[in-house]
Amino acid sequence: MLERLSVQNLAVVERAEVEFGEGLNVLTGETGAGKSVLMGALELVLGGRADVKAVRDGANEARVEAEFGFKGRGSGLWEATLAEAGIEFDGETLVVRRTVNASGGGKAWVNDTPVTAGFLKKLGRGLVDIHGASANERILEDDFQREALDRYGGVDKMPERAEYMEKWRELGAIAGEIEELEGAGDVEDEIDMLRFQTGELKDAALGEEDETIGERQIRAARMRDAVEAAGEVTEVLGGDGGASELLERLRPRFRTLAKFLETDEWLERAENIRLELESLSEDVNRAAMRLEGADEDLDELDARLTLVNRLKRKYKAATVAELMAALEAKSERLEKLERRGERLAELKAREKSARLALEQLGGKIGEARRKAAAKIGKAVTKELKDLGFRQAEFEVVVAAAEMSAHGTDKVKYLFEPNPGESARELAAIASSGEAARVMLALKAVLSGHDETDVMVFDEIDANIGGETGAKVGEKMRNVAASHQVIAITHLPQSAVFGTRHLKVEKRVENGRTKTSIHQVEGDERVCEIARMLGGENLTSVIKKHAEELIRHGKGDK
Repeated sequence: MLERLSVQNLAVVERAEVEFGEGLNVLTGETGAGKSVLMGALELVLGGRADVKAVRDGANEARVEAEFGFKGRGSGLWEATLAEAGIEFDGETLVVRRTVNASGGGKAWVNDTPVTAGFLKKLGRGLVDIHGASANERILEDDFQREALDRYGGVDKMPERAEYMEKWRELGAIAGEIEELEGAGDVEDEIDMLRFQTGELKDAALGEEDETIGERQIRAARMRDAVEAAGEVTEVLGGDGGASELLERLRPRFRTLAKFLETDEWLERAENIRLELESLSEDVNRAAMRLEGADEDLDELDARLTLVNRLKRKYKAATVAELMAALEAKSERLEKLERRGERLAELKAREKSARLALEQLGGKIGEARRKAAAKIGKAVTKELKDLGFRQAEFEVVVAAAEMSAHGTDKVKYLFEPNPGESARELAAIASSGEAARVMLALKAVLSGHDETDVMVFDEIDANIGGETGAKVGEKMRNVAASHQVIAITHLPQSAVFGTRHLKVEKRVENGRTKTSIHQVEGDERVCEIARMLGGENLTSVIKKHAEELIRHGKGDK
């Protein structure tokens, strides 16, 4: 539901905010008061074309904000769309904001997340159905016409429909592979290259342990350095001609010194040092032997690292896992090409089978659509007669068409507004007012099947009489039982059916035109309906008539 629309510096509107309620919201006001500006504001915030000329004179930018509330009614229709764009959504409130700069350009946000105008338009078309002179009416679109019929006839819930869509996706995958194989041309060179590449990658026998080959090579190199250092230390300390042996050779000299100096201190110190050197040499040697036992062959690791790095460069892979994935992909491609003829025959047989299944399923779907088309045509025609098209005929045609994702037929809405004229597609109808009333009739029929919660009708009761206007108002109220409806109207006979009546007024302050909007109730509403009936000179007769109309709109006798 559209709960609030805020407008700043757009055309004659300096600042205005309007709150909408459930049911039928009607907007009335004198010609030129700014009702069309509100419609333009809503179209703008829902992705319509931004025009810098619409920015109020003297302002830097125009700003429009719309707040939608779902109140636990479910938001599955929006959650996926919003999630794709990374937009946070709590399932209850959606705030859409757009600005237009006077110098050109503008910005848009959904729940404070920047979005493009294209995304805003896509989202907006699902949030609100707008019908009026300048709106891009969805009823004219092929997809809308088909989807509306499918919802009415329950075709969208048929198991055959789900099965058809699955088969269509399968056919698409099959056709894509056939196109790939048939478009390959002379593939002998590619086969030779793939054989060499897969052979090279298979011979490499790559595994998970190769992911750490660089680390292992560094560790092995450091370990080799440590072993070499230990060997050199052992050799210097305890090897032939080493420090220990030198001290042993000096033992007699220390004894001579001891006799002359009458002390054994130096002899004992030398002996202790010799023993410590031998012990240190043995400890270092034992450690070196342990390192050698745990060491990987550095030469083998060097060769392995060189191979892995070469393959990464050649196949543009950052990891060994990517190399292994490349081998798998090339092997699959090679198998396809080597089995090309056999695979093509298999795929074409599957394609033929899928098409046959789609034709059968499409036939059942088309049959269900034709049954629904006959019923909905009669139902909409009946509604149109109440809306002033007393001689009009509405028809839904389901004709055979090229197989598509939606079936084997095409849905078209035909309208014959006057007897003697041939029925034409709605898109060929000149009057947008006619199209809007056809949509109202259709929505009255589809009220229990439609997924769009908010509908906006911009003067769909233009150029019709009071009695028909009352019928239009009654139909809008009926649709508003399951949707939120916002209607801009000049007809009091339509306006009295509103559950919420909003009046648009303009005034001049300090030489500038300003627009305001507020809800009218009680005597103020009577006066507004009376104004619509007879202008500014509100006689007691006109006011009494207005009161009677309001009671009629409420269903009071």
